[in-house]
Amino acid sequence: MKINRNLCDKCYTYSKNWTNQLVEEWRSQLQSLLAKADNFNATLETMNPKEISLRPAKETDAWVLSAIHIAAIKALPTTFYTRKELLAWRNYLDKPDGSNILRHLKLETIRVAIEDEMITGFASFILNELISLYVHPHYQGQGIGRALVEHFCGEASQQGFDSVTTTASLYAEGFYLRLGFIAIQRVPHHLGRGLVVPVTEMCKEWEVGS
Repeated sequence: MKINRNLCDKCYTYSKNWTNQLVEEWRSQLQSLLAKADNFNATLETMNPKEISLRPAKETDAWVLSAIHIAAIKALPTTFYTRKELLAWRNYLDKPDGSNILRHLKLETIRVAIEDEMITGFASFILNELISLYVHPHYQGQGIGRALVEHFCGEASQQGFDSVTTTASLYAEGFYLRLGFIAIQRVPHHLGRGLVVPVTEMCKEWEVGS
């Protein structure tokens, strides 16, 4: 039986082109779905259907704050940082340790978000610098992070500042951009055991008295 090489080459070329076209179509659909998901999450954040109350942290909150910190980082994919880096980011903890939180953050700098008598997130800030912001994964997309950032900006404004700054993880950069922050530059963030990861220095400005 004689094989027609020209016919085989044409079939191979057609099959290859069809496969490439199919892959591009799937990629385009995936990108569209991701964009819709991001817009949907942004809409949820602005709706804020439940009342979110904020209060200063108490020493007895430390265990819960540690649990939120660990859970929030565990929920992150390895899109921007490796598993090893994310493990270092949560201080190599798998179980909450309130003393660990209090070693890294001063209690008087922390504000917690309360919903249905439960702590759902927290932020730490000094003057006009936002040090950290974490929301438990089960409560993300409900406007809690936005409420904490707006409270921080309001406190800074009341103290006479016309701008605020933060260093955002690469995961959180889009969140801060939606809240009016601008990206300034990539800077190094030092984790435990000599690990260094890139983060984004960001700021938000306003006119004093506005």
